[in-house]
Amino acid sequence: MTGSDPYGHAIHDHHRGKRERPLLERSGDETREHPIERFYFTGSSGDEWTESVLDGPLLDIGAGTGRHALYFQDRFETVAIDVSERLVETMRERGVEDARHVDMFALRETFGRDRFCSAVSYGTQVGLAGSMDGLRRFLADLAFVTTPEARTVLDAYDPNHKGAIDLLGYRADPTPGLAYRLYWFEYDGDVSEPLLFRLFSPDRFREAAIGTGWRVTEIRREPENGHHYRAVLTKR
Repeated sequence: MTGSDPYGHAIHDHHRGKRERPLLERSGDETREHPIERFYFTGSSGDEWTESVLDGPLLDIGAGTGRHALYFQDRFETVAIDVSERLVETMRERGVEDARHVDMFALRETFGRDRFCSAVSYGTQVGLAGSMDGLRRFLADLAFVTTPEARTVLDAYDPNHKGAIDLLGYRADPTPGLAYRLYWFEYDGDVSEPLLFRLFSPDRFREAAIGTGWRVTEIRREPENGHHYRAVLTKR
């Protein structure tokens, strides 16, 4: 495996029972331990609401340890992708049947038109689009690889919610409905490149979807973390 990937390395070590040190998140002088077990190896992977939205073939974007892919692959064809080679290996070791090393921002170059009936991405990776234009391009590419009746579920952080300011690496923006997060990972002496996430409010998400073939049809917020929301997008 090539390149620095402390995030994937730590999770892969945890999966194999070899992790002896914490995976750290850093931003400036602030440091937090990333809760690997709670985020990726504990709890249910499916719920009735998500199941009612998704259908196969399904594209699981930024699939991580494959929690959702493992759940859905028993119901319909599921393709799980991640940019981390170590996480792809982790998924395969955990039983994900179709795990691939694919950049979520290279969908059009990787898959054919109308390949999937639905898509899901949990983990707020869509913020790595970096800008409104970047989000539009991602949504247009996702529209290319999904059928005309497709639906997708994406999650994000709402900078308009008061809870967002407590996110590690939060950076305010004077533009309404937008903000940033800037942080990086460290594990066993390995440090990642800084990760710059753009935070979009639901209204900004709706604006970005215009002209991409998608429209936002539902917003669902986490009961205990209102700044975290899931957006259902449906083809026009």
